[in-house]
Amino acid sequence: MEKIFVNTPAAKSEIIVGQTWESVKELLPESGVVIITDDNILRLYGDKFPDLPVFSVTAGEESKKLSVIEYLAGRLLDSGIDRSGFILAVGGGVVCDLAGFLASVYMRGIKCGFVSTSLLSQVDASTGGKNGVNLGTTKNMIGTIRQPEFVICDPAMLLTLPEDEYLSGLSELIKTAVIGDKGLFEIIENSIKQILDRDCDLLTMLVTKAVSFKSMVVSEDEKENGLRRILNFGHTYGHAIELQRAVKHGFAVASGMELATEFSCEKGFVSAAEKERIIKLLNRFQLLDRHYISDNEMEEIITHDKKKAGSFIHFVFTEGIGQSSVKKISVSEILSFYKKFRDKS
Repeated sequence: MEKIFVNTPAAKSEIIVGQTWESVKELLPESGVVIITDDNILRLYGDKFPDLPVFSVTAGEESKKLSVIEYLAGRLLDSGIDRSGFILAVGGGVVCDLAGFLASVYMRGIKCGFVSTSLLSQVDASTGGKNGVNLGTTKNMIGTIRQPEFVICDPAMLLTLPEDEYLSGLSELIKTAVIGDKGLFEIIENSIKQILDRDCDLLTMLVTKAVSFKSMVVSEDEKENGLRRILNFGHTYGHAIELQRAVKHGFAVASGMELATEFSCEKGFVSAAEKERIIKLLNRFQLLDRHYISDNEMEEIITHDKKKAGSFIHFVFTEGIGQSSVKKISVSEILSFYKKFRDKS
């Protein structure tokens, strides 16, 4: 078991990797606790939940909207939850986003904690305090930053993930390696079979490395005014693919990373050899596909991107495996490169 801490001026969050999720009972207040989960997790693990009120939502991205937040807030109110209440999220990225968002706005803020059940959530989404819902076709446009009291990452829960959900999470693990941990990248390269076999000891180590890196970044820059922007590697193009083609987040981000890596190479930031190495690793997990998106569709998504400032976007480039940088790039240049890449593919 490993414990990692996110320390920000406003809060301290504890991420526990390798501990059984049932131990969450020891971390909860004695009263005023409710569980938020989704229908899939409730079916798999509901019989082992603590004896608490449970509010379940439909699994998947369709639940990430304000109407669901309003529904859940009503359930909290009807259950008598006040400012001393506590929300326990048991689920993946969508459930943790909903629970964190709700905890940050209900009665102007109550406490929350997460049991993170998916690989994507364990290596990325549940750490860092970002909570968001979608606004129409715009990803995570309405949101807050609020640190959970704790996050439990139990690798044994990953054994029940559908294959596509598990692979989707691998893209965020690879993203972390590309932007800031060359050693992690090399471990992934040399452990393909064990990763695909879901070796729990290996997954504990990989999740710990990913969470440790993100915790360091968030502790330095919680509000994403500088360093934290590197965590968006692959997301500018990836969010467009995810929303326009209804692709799972990790697969969309993988395609976004391919585009960003090609863009980095064109600008001379990364060598052709390292570019190929990154793309080869994404392909070894079958994360890449071709997604035709028209110029108008891509422009619509990118012009609503949260990273946009005027006519520029803070775009994340790789400068070699384990190194990254953020540069202000015009929206027109980003669109122009996408068109060139698409037409060449």
